[in-house]
Amino acid sequence: MKPMHFGLGSLLLLTLGVQATEPVPASVPVSEIMPKTAIAFEQISIARNGTQLPATGLEDYFTGRVRVEPLFQAKGEGRASGALVTFEPGSRTHWHTHPVGQTLIVTSGMGWVQQEGQTRLEIQPGDVVQIPANVKHWHGATGSTPMTHIAIQEANAGKVVTWLESVSPA
Repeated sequence: MKPMHFGLGSLLLLTLGVQATEPVPASVPVSEIMPKTAIAFEQISIARNGTQLPATGLEDYFTGRVRVEPLFQAKGEGRASGALVTFEPGSRTHWHTHPVGQTLIVTSGMGWVQQEGQTRLEIQPGDVVQIPANVKHWHGATGSTPMTHIAIQEANAGKVVTWLESVSPA
């Protein structure tokens, strides 16, 4: 029995749930064998390093110097967005909530996170903080050490965050 060499076209047809009566040679362009009823797929996109400009955290939402670098925005059916946030020593968010919750991945420095009515907790590189939906909280750097984290949150009906009052220095 002679071995069969399937081209990309055969693989595409099998992936789409269609089987050709004979293998499609590798030399046949996919566009020639793609069924007319095939689904058009979204394309992978890359946001190149340096193409998304960082911003300074606004004093309506942060205390102290904070740098927010967008990483990704929700696209298509997705609801998640993410940013790399750097807090200078003593800087922090105001109290806030997220309708679907938030995940923080600490990448450098030392910081704090606190849920309303609970004890302030120290966070450090490698820690992953999961904040449930609608939980009032804040996070930021310690008084003497900067802290950077990746913040990931999802939108609900287009809303990602509800900002509240500033955190008292105490």
